[in-house]
Amino acid sequence: MKRKIAIAGDHAGFEYKEIIKKHLEEQFEVHDFGTFSTESVDYPDFVHPAATSVEKGDSELGILICGSGNGVQITANKHQKIRCALCWMPEIAVLARQHNDANMISIPARFISKEQAIEIVNNFLSTDFEGGRHQNRVDKIAFC
Repeated sequence: MKRKIAIAGDHAGFEYKEIIKKHLEEQFEVHDFGTFSTESVDYPDFVHPAATSVEKGDSELGILICGSGNGVQITANKHQKIRCALCWMPEIAVLARQHNDANMISIPARFISKEQAIEIVNNFLSTDFEGGRHQNRVDKIAFC
């Protein structure tokens, strides 16, 4: 059974989203929450459903893409059970998983190459949470 991955973005991230989705589809079940063109959109309309999918466990992990990566990350992190990390280099994606148990990442399409984006995604999806000393810190992130 393929792992389920949520993906979403805005108009600035559309091209990268499509490239990443195509890259993942052989190995993963990718649930695309949009957007579906380069026409200007409001990113929360796509990020909230993707984050909800991860939050509820319908998707194991999530990938978000916009121009800077900031708007989509801020939106996703409004969800209580989401830990979304802004990743602009592959090493950040590894540390986000290992130390923060990130379950979503955001990618800044306007600031990295397509090849870097693929490497970031690969690192994110192939890295596990280390637990141990990091678990106590992660347990303190949620604020009710």
